[in-house]
Amino acid sequence: MPFAALGLIEPIVQTLVSLDYTTPTAVQQQAIPAVLSGKDVMAAAQTGTGKTAGFALPILQRLFKRDKPVSSNAVRALVLVPTRELAEQVHESFRAYGAGLNLRTMVAYGGVSINPQMMNLRKGVDVLVATPGRLLDLHRQNAVKFNEVITLVLDEADRMLDLGFSKELDQVFAALPKKRQTLLFSATFSDQIRAMANRLLREPVRIEATPRNTTVARITQWLVPVDKKRKSELFLHLLKKHGWTQVLAFAKTRKGVDELVGLLDAKRIPADAIHGDKPQPARLRALERFKLGEVKVLVATDVAARGLDIEDLPVVVNVDLPIVAEDYVHRTGRTGRAGASGEAVSLVAADEVEYLAAIEALTKQTIKRVEESGFEPDHRVPETTAGGQIVKKPKKPKKPKGETKVVQEDVRFRR
Repeated sequence: MPFAALGLIEPIVQTLVSLDYTTPTAVQQQAIPAVLSGKDVMAAAQTGTGKTAGFALPILQRLFKRDKPVSSNAVRALVLVPTRELAEQVHESFRAYGAGLNLRTMVAYGGVSINPQMMNLRKGVDVLVATPGRLLDLHRQNAVKFNEVITLVLDEADRMLDLGFSKELDQVFAALPKKRQTLLFSATFSDQIRAMANRLLREPVRIEATPRNTTVARITQWLVPVDKKRKSELFLHLLKKHGWTQVLAFAKTRKGVDELVGLLDAKRIPADAIHGDKPQPARLRALERFKLGEVKVLVATDVAARGLDIEDLPVVVNVDLPIVAEDYVHRTGRTGRAGASGEAVSLVAADEVEYLAAIEALTKQTIKRVEESGFEPDHRVPETTAGGQIVKKPKKPKKPKGETKVVQEDVRFRR
């Protein structure tokens, strides 16, 4: 099925041809006609299956067909995302797909000066991609008005709740026009998100292009049991053994990220870091260097689990398992994108077995365990079942009291 068959206008179809987009993905085939018709949509699709185009293309077309220009400081389509990296990625997609349509788009997030963003909003914008906190800052300063919003998109809404944006989201919802189109797109939908959808969406078209909370089938997943103190050493060993050309590695804490990057630097392995303490220009520079191949290993916290679109990334390594099981789906989704294959490797210590069980319960699979010679852990990682249950070893039976008494009596007799 060509894109033109979905009802997209010729200028957008020609842009897609220039971008070498020929065949719409499953989520695009279902979402584009629904969004074009003005319906609310709740779509679940794996990361890397083209869900951004699923909402961006029809939104651009609907905006292009409106005759009245957008007012000063107003916005017509509002796209909310959880992180700066995802904001940049989604905005770049809108810019690419909307080439030649003469629509104004912009991106807004914290960590950078608010003044240029306020200046850009003065002429009004058709599409604003923003993080919740910075959007509210702009709204409080009357830099952005919501009265002309016709479409609201919540991209990765579950992650926004994980990051504590629930209050901010409620404030944004309260300020928006009641009559609008609302779209929820995500790789995972928690029960909390589904409850929010029931509150916000009006008779939505429900799309599940792939089963909820699943990882891409083309990604080979395996884990290596290891003691926590030897994780960095094992990472270096695997990097050399498998000859990985590029690796996106995830650590749980900012300190862990910096320590691993320091170790890689000491071994003269080109590496860089992305985490919350890094200023936004430094984070964007690190990502760009990684995309250009100047950096072999990019180490990040979960701030980068969503929003990193890297072509032909061969492997993702979870140096630490994520605390939130859904983040495993998004981490692994950085590889195996757009139908390509990839690997997802996890280094698992004994005290992470509950995180492992939660991941396996969420994804309904048991991740293959591979022992690495020389790195067998002193603290064994308990076995888990396909349903995410931890298999506890039976306790050793206690000796009968009678036997204990005999021993005590023998000791007294010897005295």
